Amino acid sequence: QAELGKPQRNCNTLPGFDFSYGLYVHRTDGGVPEAIGHWNTVKPRTASVQKMPRDFITMNCGALKAGYTTAREFNLYYKAKDIRRKDDEYSRFKRCPPKIPADVTYGVTARPCTPFFDLLQHKYKELWMEQQRALTAAQRAEKKKVIVLQQCSRETRTTFLRKQPLPAKEESFWHLPHLEKV
Repeated sequence: QAELGKPQRNCNTLPGFDFSYGLYVHRTDGGVPEAIGHWNTVKPRTASVQKMPRDFITMNCGALKAGYTTAREFNLYYKAKDIRRKDDEYSRFKRCPPKIPADVTYGVTARPCTPFFDLLQHKYKELWMEQQRALTAAQRAEKKKVIVLQQCSRETRTTFLRKQPLPAKEESFWHLPHLEKV
C-alpha cells in the first residue's frame, strides 16, 4: 500500500552496505596476494581432430571403374569405401605463401604533398582554363564539320539544276491534229 501523501515508488531498494557486486569464484579469487603471487596461465587445448570432408572425385572414379552407373549404386559405393581428403590438401595453412616482390609495401600509399608554390601562382586554375579552351575549340571545329557536311549533303532539285542545267529544247515540227487542215 502506498505511503500517505507521497508518490508511489516504482523501483527496487538497493542492498545493504555489506553487499559486494560481482561474481565471487572461490577457487581463484584470492584477492591481491594471489594476483601478485601466482601466474594463472591458460592450459593449451588439445586440437580436436576434425573429420576431413569426403573426396568425391576419387570415390566417383573408383565407382566408375567398378562399373556402377546409377545413383543408388554410387551411394552404396560411398558407404562401402568412405575416402576422405588428405590433411595437407585441405589445410590452407600448409600451402606455401604467395610469391610477393621484395619492394612491395602494404596498405594505401601516402598522398604526395601539395606544392604550395603552384597554389600561390594559381597554376591549377590556369591548367583548367586551358583545358576548357581546348575543349570548346574542339567542339566548335566539330560543329563546323557537321554544318559543312550537312550543306554538302543537302541536294535539292534547284541546286542540282544549277550544277547541271537541262539541255535546250529542239523545236519540233509537230502541230495539234485539229489545226492540220488549216
